[in-house]
Amino acid sequence: MENQNQTMRNARKRDDEVEIDLLELLMALKRRIWAILLAAVLFGGVAGLYSKYVITPQYSSTAMLYILSKETTLTSLADLQIGSQLTQDYKIIVTSRPVLEGVIEQMSLPLTYEEMAGKISINNPTDTRILSITVQDPDPVMARDMVDTVAMAASDYIGDIMEMVPPKILEHGVIPQYKTSPSNARNAMMGAMLGIVLVCGIVVFEVLMNDSIQSVEDVEKYLGLTVLAEVPDRESGDRTPHYGYGTERVKRWFKKGREA
Repeated sequence: MENQNQTMRNARKRDDEVEIDLLELLMALKRRIWAILLAAVLFGGVAGLYSKYVITPQYSSTAMLYILSKETTLTSLADLQIGSQLTQDYKIIVTSRPVLEGVIEQMSLPLTYEEMAGKISINNPTDTRILSITVQDPDPVMARDMVDTVAMAASDYIGDIMEMVPPKILEHGVIPQYKTSPSNARNAMMGAMLGIVLVCGIVVFEVLMNDSIQSVEDVEKYLGLTVLAEVPDRESGDRTPHYGYGTERVKRWFKKGREA
């Protein structure tokens, strides 16, 4: 009797523990490979179509300003350092309210200052005194016109504020031939990955939550009993035992047999 009680306590203890059988998970994923592939195709197709037909394409045009630290050319290392420091200040000035509101008024744009600022990105290549101004817009011609206007307005404003020769426009914007965003291929790939992760997550959850007796090893693990024989499936000829009972139901059945 003591041995039986110890066996039942061990079984309950094993039930409380969550064990992950990697081989079992891999086999479950292999059995559902068709669902994983279907989800990848379905989610990827939907994401690609949404990206192509729903999301508004954006075009980018870039202009460049060359910053000088003095009205003359640089002659020393100190001048070079000052020029680099000023370039960081100019990055802020370009997107300042006076500059962008002047551009909005000059071009009669139906935009607020915040909306205009959201279209502009500023970049300063390392160890240079060059400002790269990029404007993004659904209309490629408008993107070119806007970046040129911003570059000229920023140059004039910097010259007035700093009381110096305005920065030179090194390169004007051009009309972009290809859209900058969205990337249909990238969005389709992300959608496919989302579908794969979703289905794999569902399969793993089902495996972890399944407490039915599936094999001889499960009987020994959950019930602490040794299987003496296996009964094959007569209809299919499969010699794999099919228990078909949940763990708790099998326990009650074995317990009733012992009491009898």
